Amino acid sequence: MIERKVKTVRALERGLQVLSEIDRRHGANLHELHLALGLPKATLLRMVVTLGKHGHIWQRLADGAFLPSARLGPGGSPDISGDEIAEAASQRLVKLSEQVAWPSAIGVPRADGLEIVETNSPLLRLDAINLGPVGMRLSYLHTATGRAYLAACDGDERAAILDRLRPAQEDPAGERLLEELLGVTRDRGYALREPFHPWPDRNWQAVRQDGRRSMAVPVMLAGRPVASINITWLQRRTETATVVQRNLGALRRTAEAISADLAARRGLAAGRAGT
Repeated sequence: MIERKVKTVRALERGLQVLSEIDRRHGANLHELHLALGLPKATLLRMVVTLGKHGHIWQRLADGAFLPSARLGPGGSPDISGDEIAEAASQRLVKLSEQVAWPSAIGVPRADGLEIVETNSPLLRLDAINLGPVGMRLSYLHTATGRAYLAACDGDERAAILDRLRPAQEDPAGERLLEELLGVTRDRGYALREPFHPWPDRNWQAVRQDGRRSMAVPVMLAGRPVASINITWLQRRTETATVVQRNLGALRRTAEAISADLAARRGLAAGRAGT
């Protein structure tokens, strides 16, 4: 760049410093930015609000961290990322929290389970049912979130996942039960934790002891699942049938809205939840 004897715009410099620090850390809250840059929190707050308004950053519900926007630009990756899904889901989860009294989380597929990338749990402030944190793994076999994804993915992907999950010793009864519960999930268009499945993994005991129940639907993009979104409640407080009757429609609409947002970013066809 040609050197010119002109003054720089200090406010712009500070804004770029904030954006650079958020990018370097891959996410930072207001206090972390204050410590790193030495700027007053009031100044930082104005900057992050401005950066968010113009689509450069977004704020995660789960922990209040500001993250670089994952919006696909020229030269961006064609593979959808967990951050992109979380960003698209964030405001949809805010709206869902205004309709449903129980918290939700959205997870994306990983080798050993669904990874939570966003949750509206902090908005509902239910200490007995705090979902997360971001990065927590949810079982493919023993959570509604995992089962919704398994039931929606194609046969090859499902076979590859199950090859990693099935026990070393053959279990024909377990295979039949899994096939049956995934078939039921596809037929009714949503997943539940029940019935329990015998194959153990890291979530096997917790799911039986935490006193929670969940339902979930997949988030579809171009005919395939890219995530799964749930609603979780306390078993002692309400019946599964009641939660499903009252809230399944809102959950499906949320999944479809996230699908549409992702598709719009990428010029693809969205998919309907539970189809």
